[in-house]
Amino acid sequence: MQVPDGPTGLESGAPASVARVLVIDDSNTIRRSAEIFLKQAGHDIVLAEDGFDALAKLSDFRPDLVFCDILMPRLDGYQTCAIIKRNPQFAAVPVIMLSSKDGLFDKARGRMVGSQDYLTKPFTKDQLLKAVQQHRRGA
Repeated sequence: MQVPDGPTGLESGAPASVARVLVIDDSNTIRRSAEIFLKQAGHDIVLAEDGFDALAKLSDFRPDLVFCDILMPRLDGYQTCAIIKRNPQFAAVPVIMLSSKDGLFDKARGRMVGSQDYLTKPFTKDQLLKAVQQHRRGA
């Protein structure tokens, strides 16, 4: 039974399905949209604006799931995903690539570096929450 949304959305404790989610995207709009959607569902969120920022936050936050934009400055999403997957501590953490492109090549390249799925931007609240339910570690 779901608790009705109140001022914090977390009355009588957090839902059993709370996930720790790291959202990596250089677009402030995408980061904020994901943050709002995920927090409304009761999840713990950390935002990163690029791959380097994400890698710096990864060890402290220890996410259950990572959403990672592909096209970012400095360190792109493919490189970021590959680095996360090469670290034994985080190899089991699902990474879902985010992109405005919906090409077969982009999806295949994402799989090659270890991503579990691919979400096309702009995404809806339902698409984002469904991806969390399907892929979060320990689900």
